[in-house]
Amino acid sequence: MENLAFASAGELARRLRARQIGCRELLDLYIERVERLDPRVNAVVVRRFEAAREEARERDAELQRGEDLGPLHGVPMTVKESFDVPGLPTTFGFPEHIDNVAKKPALAVERLQRAGAIVFGKTNVPVGLADWQSFNPIYGVTHNPWNLERGPGGSSGGGAAALAAGLTGLEIGSDIGASIRNPAHYCGVYGHKPSFDIAARAGHSLPGMYAPSDISAIGPLARSAFDLELALQIIAGPNVRDGRAWRLELPPPRKAGLSEYRIAVMPSDPTAEVDDAVADEIEKLASWLERQGAKVDRRARPVDPARAHEVYVLLLRAATSARLTEEAREAQLRARDTLGDRADYYAWHVRGNTMSHWEWLRLNNERHKMRLDWERFFEDYDLLLCPTAATTAFAHNPVGERWERMITVNGKDQPVTTQLFWAGYSGMVYLPSTVAPIAIAADGLPVGVQIVGPQYEDLACIRFAQLLEREYRAFEPPPGMV
Repeated sequence: MENLAFASAGELARRLRARQIGCRELLDLYIERVERLDPRVNAVVVRRFEAAREEARERDAELQRGEDLGPLHGVPMTVKESFDVPGLPTTFGFPEHIDNVAKKPALAVERLQRAGAIVFGKTNVPVGLADWQSFNPIYGVTHNPWNLERGPGGSSGGGAAALAAGLTGLEIGSDIGASIRNPAHYCGVYGHKPSFDIAARAGHSLPGMYAPSDISAIGPLARSAFDLELALQIIAGPNVRDGRAWRLELPPPRKAGLSEYRIAVMPSDPTAEVDDAVADEIEKLASWLERQGAKVDRRARPVDPARAHEVYVLLLRAATSARLTEEAREAQLRARDTLGDRADYYAWHVRGNTMSHWEWLRLNNERHKMRLDWERFFEDYDLLLCPTAATTAFAHNPVGERWERMITVNGKDQPVTTQLFWAGYSGMVYLPSTVAPIAIAADGLPVGVQIVGPQYEDLACIRFAQLLEREYRAFEPPPGMV
């Protein structure tokens, strides 16, 4: 039973359908593990155990009658705290929103429930979903199951930690700055950031926010790349309004085996240097792929990395600037007057928060030029492999602003925000990215690879991760969580 807690969602669904285990029995397994292990991890911070048990009884009765709701019938799962679940608060980590109790589910949650999933809790996030750690004044700090002194990443850190610790069967998160990809890398699980806007984000917002954010996407995290495909097929598609007129049909993968791939590899870059503990593992993977017959190019780059990084941070901060209070925006305007020709993350942060619409339009135009450059790049390459972050999971560090915090990269201090480059290089141009675990570093922490593909070729990215899962490395549980 303990080993079953680490099975893929697809395997759990198969066993439930075969009546090898009951829906209530499986749910109770996860609830028992949450109650026993989560005090150490603090991942599943909002719980609806009794309501979930009632739903599990219903799923059992449906199976006894020969009824099957869908591919996740009876599978227990959690969702990121920022998704609406009826009767539960959606706070984004802000104490002032603790009374924001949802009346109806987010569209993605509703689709997963219609496919038979049982949502028994919500997982922790940083305040405003704005950190590569997961802590807030409501629910506290989430720890990485591989090393409780390290963070699990963010902002979908609670979900990745819950998966790694065997506390849930499946998870959905959101990603504007690697918030799915980064926790997957740090916790040794799989994550997929879909092509922009292919999965409707209704019900993933704070009160009064109606316009969808630029760059941001929602997507699945799991212990298997096969679960990523399963979950994406369930949540992808337009909202009810847009669905009156258009449908989504993602193209199937075009490659059957690793030897057919043409792959560009980017283990590090001067724009955001990557520690050897991570870069070396991506290089090892590249060499292994060559031995499998894949064509590997280590020099090809779709667009200038340094310029892409600046454009991304400016657009990112413009996208999140709507959250600023009037007082905070006034402070940012005053700060802008002091910048001069400064060109670093803080300067881009301030300029992004205060830019005019004219400035945004010019940056957006440049972004779309980069999209065309990426399209031409993918005429010659099927995928780009690169890091998600500059290091393995770093120690808890809640002090100061994000750009003031440092991580150690090859013996040197690097602002934690520099590694946002690996989030934005593909993210700001709307491309899909899958993260798959490929190694355990010398420090005992997981290393993941980011698999970037052409827009709407989500299933191609996931298929490559599935091939790596079968032939290179699969998920393994962290010691002490079995």
